[in-house]
Amino acid sequence: MTVSSSAGNTIVQSERPDRKLLFRSGDASFMTSLARGLEVIRGFSGAAQGVRMADLSRTTGLSRAVVRRCLHTLRTMGYVRADRDLYFLEPLILSLGHSYFSSSSLPGTAQPFLERVSHETQESCSLAVLDGVNVVYVARSATRRIMSVSLNLGSRLPAFYTSLGRVLLAQLRPAERASLLGRVRLEPFTPHTLATREELDEAIAVAARQGFAVVNEELEIGLRSIAVPVLSAHRGAVAAMNVGVQATRMSEKELRTRVLPALQRAAKELGAQLT
Repeated sequence: MTVSSSAGNTIVQSERPDRKLLFRSGDASFMTSLARGLEVIRGFSGAAQGVRMADLSRTTGLSRAVVRRCLHTLRTMGYVRADRDLYFLEPLILSLGHSYFSSSSLPGTAQPFLERVSHETQESCSLAVLDGVNVVYVARSATRRIMSVSLNLGSRLPAFYTSLGRVLLAQLRPAERASLLGRVRLEPFTPHTLATREELDEAIAVAARQGFAVVNEELEIGLRSIAVPVLSAHRGAVAAMNVGVQATRMSEKELRTRVLPALQRAAKELGAQLT
């Protein structure tokens, strides 16, 4: 996973899957062609101006011949269109993500709670789930834009550098958490980023002890956030809820005293409704 900057905007790219899966053999039940097709789709991330076959080959590690067959299939099915040597995703691709939202009760159940927190605090409130080394936003009540990149349903941010991610990572078994950390390239996104394994381990341990996490300008200068886990009696940590603010408008002390209680109440009530 990397986070880069382009024209002043933060662009988050999700981590690549294990490359062995794209060249797997010996498992008659594993569809390597499907895995490769999905990886080609992921290769379009951040490519608002279209992407070339050579670029997809480079980012996926697949040969041009394989990428060509994947693109041909996706074009035939209506998920991709071509314009000269550029390829673009078609709106039909959204149906794949919609399948998750329509099959999960979590976003709909959470929305009233997010809106309540947003109303009480006059700040944006979000819900996210853990997906590998990233968090994925599944519900949101926004009052204002606080990041240079827009956050929408399906947006992904690096778990280790967000308050949402840290409270979810704090719920994992140590071995599982260590495995995820081993997949992350540690690098400072801002001067405030915790960029060593020891610092991240300690921050997650603190989140586990106190039941919430605060992240100060680690992913983006000017952004401060606080998050709590959403716990279900039967499923454990199913998600995390957070409020993000502009650091110049609200201190960490105010986050803890004014925002945290609202988050904790909402997360507790939401967790009680989840089975």
